[in-house]
Amino acid sequence: MAVVLAAAALLPVGSASADPVPPDSGPQAELAPRDSEPQAELARQDSEPQAGAVSSDSGPQAGPVSQDSEPQAELAPRDPEPQAGPVSQGSQPQAGPVPPDSGPQAGLVPGIPLGLPPLWQTDTPDQAMAPEVYTPSAEEDAVEPEDAPREAYDSVEYVDPIDALGGVKCSEETGPRQRQVEQWLKLPVDGEQSAADCRAVRAFQKKHGIKPAIGFAGPLTWSTMQLVDARKNPNADKKCPVRAYRVACVDLDRQLTWVQHGKKVVFGPAPIRSGREGYGTRTGWHAVYWRHKNHVSTLYKSRMPYSQFFSGGQAFHGVYGNIFSPVGSMGCVNMRLDEARRLWHVLRQNDRVYVWGHRQEG
Repeated sequence: MAVVLAAAALLPVGSASADPVPPDSGPQAELAPRDSEPQAELARQDSEPQAGAVSSDSGPQAGPVSQDSEPQAELAPRDPEPQAGPVSQGSQPQAGPVPPDSGPQAGLVPGIPLGLPPLWQTDTPDQAMAPEVYTPSAEEDAVEPEDAPREAYDSVEYVDPIDALGGVKCSEETGPRQRQVEQWLKLPVDGEQSAADCRAVRAFQKKHGIKPAIGFAGPLTWSTMQLVDARKNPNADKKCPVRAYRVACVDLDRQLTWVQHGKKVVFGPAPIRSGREGYGTRTGWHAVYWRHKNHVSTLYKSRMPYSQFFSGGQAFHGVYGNIFSPVGSMGCVNMRLDEARRLWHVLRQNDRVYVWGHRQEG
């Protein structure tokens, strides 16, 4: 019996099979006949086979997890990284070089008092390669991941280092999201910080609990504005396909995720941190192929609570840190831990995931 269960769990890792029919073994099997949906956005039949379903956006590449898996066209990264050869099942994953922080936002720092950084600030838990899939025991599955430190839920803006020295009431620095913030607030759009700009941005930051409220147009302020716009109808632009079953939508442009069942939003929208430049979260159709509530990163040996893997080593998971850092993850879809916990209770094995867009770091 254990052998049968293990075999059933070993779906093609990061499977992005033809949209939108989920595997017959999932709870959604009866909801969508195989021939009932148009296949315009599906993988082309003549596409090149993939080297293996691994996290090419987050470090060194492992070989195929299952040699019998079908080639998946939509798993191909837009800018594929050089691939290492296949890794044997028993070999240990090797940590590759971490890329330098990219984009003009890389120099921003958390706008908090100076001091020794606690763990939640330096948290970088992501997966280097496809995980070893197994069925957790009932005892293991009953253990709930430790909650995040209280300060991890603070809405801390990343600011110019000059503004992080303390005592700044109204920033004179032009933020990396200056133009977008000016446009959202219906201010004159010139991309330059002014006294009027600062007052308006400060008022928004105070209303939404963003710290420090000093009028700096940073990544958290802009992310909050996009979240506010999306709350009524995150799929207003109809970029996430509507299906008769659950679809987890990942909008890399706005750094948001939600789950919709038909046209009804059953989770979110919630802010995310997706893969950084060169390690982007793979776009296209995927399926949740393994869920592990208490997962630990293969590469960093740090916790990835409520992990739901959908493409090789890329997963939805909670973090114990601030997801609004200017530089993205190593490929995973990072979430605040409380929201990752809620998502855990919404998604199921074999649920579909649709990813589109591109994270902007500049």
